[in-house]
Amino acid sequence: MKLNVIISIKPKYVQQILTGKKKYEYRKCIFKKDIDKIYIYSTSPEQKIVGYFKYAGYIKETPEKIWNETKEFSGIDEKSYYEYFSKNSYAYAIKIEQICVFKVPINPKEKLKKFNPPQSYMYLEGDIH
Repeated sequence: MKLNVIISIKPKYVQQILTGKKKYEYRKCIFKKDIDKIYIYSTSPEQKIVGYFKYAGYIKETPEKIWNETKEFSGIDEKSYYEYFSKNSYAYAIKIEQICVFKVPINPKEKLKKFNPPQSYMYLEGDIH
């Protein structure tokens, strides 16, 4: 059985994903296991899982090359992007495809025992919805 992950994303970027303006999610580290779906946890003040997208792979490159390749669908301004990767030699851009938005966002504390919002991501066996 493939695993899924939950990733924490700030609400302003979640909205960019849900409207299709953001087609890449940037990370400093990437999953080590085979992933099927990526659940989107919208951080404070929402604190809900709002949907998921199918994992379609990622790009690993220098921050400059990633920015040049993905900036059109980054959903983030250049200054914030470079601040985020300021101490990193490599950047990861997760491809966002096949988004499924939940009609009613899920409170993860009701579905998962001892849920703590992940700093980057957390593995999840099976589906949450």
